[in-house]
Amino acid sequence: MFKRSALAILLMLPVVMVVAQKYPNLSPTPPMGWNSWNYFDCRVTEANIKHMADAMASNGMKEAGYSYIVIDDCWQRSRDKDGYIVADPLKFPSGIKALADYVHSKGLKFGIYSDAGTLTCQHRPGSAGYEDKDAQRYSEWGVDYLKYDWCSTDGMSAPVQYSKMRDALYRTGKPIVFSICTGGDAKPWLWGDTVGQLWRSTQDIQDKFANGHGVLKIFDEMSRIRTYNKPNAWNDADMLQAGNIGLNETQSRTHFTLWCMMSTPLMAGNNLKLMEPGILKILTNKNAIAVDQDKLGIPCFLWANANGIEAWIKPLADGSFAVCFLNRNSHSATLNFNWQQPATDPDYKKTYAIDSHYKVFDIWKNAELGTTEKNITSTIKGQDVLFVLLKKK
Repeated sequence: MFKRSALAILLMLPVVMVVAQKYPNLSPTPPMGWNSWNYFDCRVTEANIKHMADAMASNGMKEAGYSYIVIDDCWQRSRDKDGYIVADPLKFPSGIKALADYVHSKGLKFGIYSDAGTLTCQHRPGSAGYEDKDAQRYSEWGVDYLKYDWCSTDGMSAPVQYSKMRDALYRTGKPIVFSICTGGDAKPWLWGDTVGQLWRSTQDIQDKFANGHGVLKIFDEMSRIRTYNKPNAWNDADMLQAGNIGLNETQSRTHFTLWCMMSTPLMAGNNLKLMEPGILKILTNKNAIAVDQDKLGIPCFLWANANGIEAWIKPLADGSFAVCFLNRNSHSATLNFNWQQPATDPDYKKTYAIDSHYKVFDIWKNAELGTTEKNITSTIKGQDVLFVLLKKK
């Protein structure tokens, strides 16, 4: 969540500090976890968070790499006489420290939310002017991850405000992953690598696939800023909607595939306790997650487009490739793809030659599909993908 800012980008960019005071190497790969907003929004409670931590710790997600449980907006109520933030005692009767301890007891990490402005997006107290007090409190509570939004910020500079909290977090002496959430208006990819470990690069994701600001819209927007992605500095495409009511299982699988191909954070946003087995299978697919978590961190680029099917390719650190054949249409389409055509990365000015010596592995079907010696053929359902790994024989 965030509010659009009309502040001119040219006025904001010169204030970025050259020397950053942020902890190094906190996110060598994109963070993985769960955030409360997409499912619970302002209805979030202590009980909700405990249930989600219990589920993540027991359903295979923790073993798959998910580690953060993040409370979004609406946990705060006020400030005390000394200016320290106070949690809503009705929603969080045990307090945030006790809740963080509970999450940690499950072998998970704990995240929380605030805002760079005077108020959060849901009109709770923001951190403007209270950066050190809030950072101190988060450190005392055992917070591992801070999502920092951009509401009630009229007249403020995003690089300045975010740098204030960056420095306050650093002064606590506790490493805390800093998630910048400007929604892309302040072009955080131009300055965010010196301030946080990740930055929201687009407007809020909607629970939609092909309409509005849903999955495909965000994927297209992210593809235009892919060169800013790198270890410890990630373009954040927003939380996953997989498993929520706006997407069916096929769309959820495609959604997850595209996020993995972008090397963007994987922050689930559904109800982990009530999700269908098919959605859990998607979220915990080890080969798909390995593509997202590849240490090279280079997002995919468009290789070819034929018969309504797009071929997106992503180079991986071990010399292999991930390839996603995306059918955007609502109807099925036939794929007949020649592996021998060169794949030229327009941003990095590099051409990859896929010869005949690669094995083709279907990630979602967990099956070998032959080699790149012959064309790959398939019928891909509407809004579905064929997601494969190319590995040297």
